[in-house]
Amino acid sequence: MVADTATSLRRGIVVLQTLQSDEAIAAGGLGVLRVAELVGDDKSQISRTLKALHECGLVDRDRDTRAYRLGWALFALAARAGDTHLLAAGERTVRELVQALGERVHLTILQGADVLTVLSESPPHTIQAAGWVGRSVPAHCASSGQALLVDHSLEEVVELLADVELVPLGPNAPRTIEEFYGRLEAARERGYALVDEEFEPGLVAVAAPVRDFRGRVVAALNVSGPKFRLADRLEEAGHAVADAAGRMSELLGWQRARTAAPVGTDAR
Repeated sequence: MVADTATSLRRGIVVLQTLQSDEAIAAGGLGVLRVAELVGDDKSQISRTLKALHECGLVDRDRDTRAYRLGWALFALAARAGDTHLLAAGERTVRELVQALGERVHLTILQGADVLTVLSESPPHTIQAAGWVGRSVPAHCASSGQALLVDHSLEEVVELLADVELVPLGPNAPRTIEEFYGRLEAARERGYALVDEEFEPGLVAVAAPVRDFRGRVVAALNVSGPKFRLADRLEEAGHAVADAAGRMSELLGWQRARTAAPVGTDAR
């Protein structure tokens, strides 16, 4: 009975992860057959799982297309998840940074070898694709990935990315762990991370680490925009995001004068 419950729970989690995929978001939801194909499970099992999730409000079903999408109850749960102090400090800082730079700003955390967006805001005049919050991208080709790993030693980065295929999403993405670590070292020396067409063609971004009261990196602030608009202001944006990350860190109890934890130590 316990094993059956665990299997059902795992299936439900996989289904929810499938419904937050780029395909599901772009299509406005997925039908039972497509979910079953993506999950690699029996249609009847997936149908029962979706029905149970629907009854709990964790997924919604479109009346016309019959496609399933993530439900509002799930977003309500997400709003209460994680470090509420971090999110509270992040909301104001993200908003101020958007106003200062007029570009899209994300607050991200590290989730395994990926970067997960927990807050996102864009300037009012900018047309945006739906939903960055809750989406994750590979850490090795994102400025926020460099910022989140800035205190890691080469050995720690090698261990973290050991099973990751360094797929070049953008033309300038690092091809090896050593190349990625070299860019991470440059970010450490510069005070902020900078990527130029590493995540996707035509996109540039800067990011800086957010620290808690112990000096540990707990999040990253990221500013990104099209290269034609932001390239000439990258240094300005880098200093602005580093300063904003410092202010946010102070709200979390970190003292700027305190030296960051030595690379590769347990204090990280």
